[in-house]
Amino acid sequence: MAFFDLLEAEGRALQRGALRTGGGLAALAVASVLALTGFGLLTWALYGWLAGQFTQPQAAALTGLVVLVFTGVLLWLVARSAH
Repeated sequence: MAFFDLLEAEGRALQRGALRTGGGLAALAVASVLALTGFGLLTWALYGWLAGQFTQPQAAALTGLVVLVFTGVLLWLVARSAH
């Protein structure tokens, strides 16, 4: 009888853990979409500001360069933290 009580308690703990993990993953997905939207809007704003200062091809090139530098720094930080 004690074995089945233990099994039931472990099952409830597993269910709570699974629900907590699912909620965390859902929050992470929403945060990722919001962060991607924010970075997209910042990139668009940078292009719009640069388009007022330079020609459109120059503004696009400079915006692309800024995005590539940001991406490179982010990848470097991730690679460095993996050690």
